[in-house]
Amino acid sequence: MAAKKTTPLLGRIAVQMKLIDAAQLARALESASNDKQLGAVLVESGAINERQLEKLLAVQKDLIAKHRAKQAAARGEAPAAPPKPRPEPPARPQTAAPEPAADASFAAPPLELETEAPPTGDAQAQAPQPSQAPAPAAASGSLPSVELPAPVAVPAYEGPSLELEVCDPSQPHLQRLAQLLQDAVQSGASDVHIHAGATPKQRLAGTLVEMSPTPLAVEEAEAFVMSSLDDAQRAEIGHTGELDYCLELPGIGRFRANAYRQQRGFDVVLRSIDAEPPTLEGLGLPEELRRFTEYHQGMVLITGPAGCGKSATLAALVNLINETRDEHILTIEDPIEVIHRSKRCLVNQRHAGKHTGSFARALRGALREDPDIIVIGELRDLETISLAMTAAETGHFVLATLHTNNAVRTINRMIGAFPSAEQGQVRTMLSESLRAVISQRLVPKKEGGGRVPALEVLVLNKAISNLVREEKTVQIKSAIQTGKNQGMYLLEQSLNDLVRTGVVEKEVALRFAEDKKLVTGQA
Repeated sequence: MAAKKTTPLLGRIAVQMKLIDAAQLARALESASNDKQLGAVLVESGAINERQLEKLLAVQKDLIAKHRAKQAAARGEAPAAPPKPRPEPPARPQTAAPEPAADASFAAPPLELETEAPPTGDAQAQAPQPSQAPAPAAASGSLPSVELPAPVAVPAYEGPSLELEVCDPSQPHLQRLAQLLQDAVQSGASDVHIHAGATPKQRLAGTLVEMSPTPLAVEEAEAFVMSSLDDAQRAEIGHTGELDYCLELPGIGRFRANAYRQQRGFDVVLRSIDAEPPTLEGLGLPEELRRFTEYHQGMVLITGPAGCGKSATLAALVNLINETRDEHILTIEDPIEVIHRSKRCLVNQRHAGKHTGSFARALRGALREDPDIIVIGELRDLETISLAMTAAETGHFVLATLHTNNAVRTINRMIGAFPSAEQGQVRTMLSESLRAVISQRLVPKKEGGGRVPALEVLVLNKAISNLVREEKTVQIKSAIQTGKNQGMYLLEQSLNDLVRTGVVEKEVALRFAEDKKLVTGQA
């Protein structure tokens, strides 16, 4: 009788850390062979990236060392060296290197639910909103009082852990962090960077600018980070080494943040979020995008590289729907960024990882929660993409973002996320459910006047749907170029308009163009 095949430890850790799900693991195990290890398969399939693989290998190494130490202790032997907390991940071994044998089993970490969910509906309308917070003080010296979060009960963490040591928060460091953030908001910065061993910086019109000439000591930067977290968040970052969260400081603003451990210490990057949802006009976007909020079924994607304003454009479209339709909007985000009060629509916002286990789990539940519009903060993996397409096919209007550079790559990325045997069926599904792709960049204006969006717009008509279905996506670019009467245009055509109207220098436009010969400065 053949022995039962054991799931590799690396795969079990990846599932417990929620980097992949069980279905992705099963597909990867089918592809893995004796000469092609699981880690390499997961990276090649796009399920994880190389940085995540480094973390998995580091956690696996620690767990095996601890397990062997326990076995040695049980036999009365002295272990060669006790495992130590890891201040930083080691250099990544080759992905094709043999993986250590599975020696232990792990329980999935429990879901940490908030004790009070954000109010919705009528209750939300009566609750204090971010827009009702006091306006930022006019001068740095009149900083509003900021208090550390109250201690909360921290559930025991049962999953794989990096066991990073974190310091206790301090009120003075929170006050100093609040001062930096207030200064950034007053200067119009989009992001604030706090890095161990470097000076604090803010991003103004796409450029990093120093906020102080004095570098932050490692301990000081860590204290800044920990003062912005509550007890549960500090415990989580000690286990995982990174954390997405939102920080709200009354009188200053709301910030989307990512804290992480790097070789020198803990860092955090905070992005300013407006108290009120943005508008198309306020973002400098054309009013013609309004028509993409009128669908009642199908999918509209907002794409582009990191920092190009995808989340703001998505929020503006959601706000338009909220003001013009009488329906149920359900958003799934990580973390929740712009707060949408229920206007004509009923709006419910869920934080993946806090209010629900994951994007995929929330999407499975959403199909039974009677939404009309489903908003997905980011299409991150195969299961989320598959469920989003299913929702769009089953009578829902789906709005989502994706990290791709143009419309054609967006379609290829959606299809390429699936195994080759399924891609024919996926092409048919996508050709029927996808309504439009809006790809954007933020381009610096002349003479340091801020940034302006440049767009590429694809609308799926019958001809383009046929190109998707028949695997002729290479021809879509030509169809966009000639589809101006249907509201389609290439990024280069948008850049030409900006150059022709004198908003952007031609040399700047050329830097952002993918096909530079199309940037002529003419309509």
